[in-house]
Amino acid sequence: MKSELFYKHPKTILNKGTGFLSGYTHSLNPYTGCSFGCSYCYVRQMPVSLFREGEWGSWVDVKNGAAHVLKKELHRAKAKGPVTIFMSSSTDPYQPIEHKEKVTRSLLEVMLEDPPDFLFVQTRSPLVSRDIDLLRQFKEKVRVSMTIETDSETIRKHFTPMAPPIQARFKTLEKLAAADIPTQVAIAPILPSGEYFPLKLKQLVDRICIDDYFMGDGSGGKRTRKLEIEKKYDQLGLEEWYGPDVLKKVYNRFIEIFPENHIYISQAGFEP
Repeated sequence: MKSELFYKHPKTILNKGTGFLSGYTHSLNPYTGCSFGCSYCYVRQMPVSLFREGEWGSWVDVKNGAAHVLKKELHRAKAKGPVTIFMSSSTDPYQPIEHKEKVTRSLLEVMLEDPPDFLFVQTRSPLVSRDIDLLRQFKEKVRVSMTIETDSETIRKHFTPMAPPIQARFKTLEKLAAADIPTQVAIAPILPSGEYFPLKLKQLVDRICIDDYFMGDGSGGKRTRKLEIEKKYDQLGLEEWYGPDVLKKVYNRFIEIFPENHIYISQAGFEP
């Protein structure tokens, strides 16, 4: 499914950090909508999706002039105190169209001119490696969080067929590590995976965040239930992988490979 593109001219770009992101002063979304259209995405049950024509994943708004707006808003925000930014909360900052439009890159350039106290980049796209030259300049004030919910391409195709392949994300982590950019893997939400998943990630990162539908969708699992994701598990014969007890199962696998203080649960793993 190819996403239809719309070009917008936002008046604001920084949003106040609230709820799940209350640890941040602001969230920043270079785009509205998301071409990856993951089946379980909690944004499907948010107003940005519910009150918009077209299925989630079928449209993307490109925020033209976003860098100019950010430059002004960032200056004002920093004048009031420390600024910490989560990019992004309701889209992936590295949409496929980012390769052409470079909205996210332009925002990084603005932030390098007047750096926030901390920048968290949440993505599942290998395209983030294009901006290693900029990201490394933030030094310890940035963290790239790469979503890798499973080590199985078969599972990935069932739940997120439009998202980048797992192996491509692994290779991206290698590039980020080689550039000494702080990174983590977000297993968010948990999808069925193999017993060697922790070992595969241990070679790439030393920080893991594990999250599930019941803590990570911002509504205690209500948004996920409305999406009827449980039916997909039933259809695939994967019932044992759906439920709040799954997190403990996966955590126990990882605790055998990673130090306990390198494994974060849900919101704690996304904090500044």
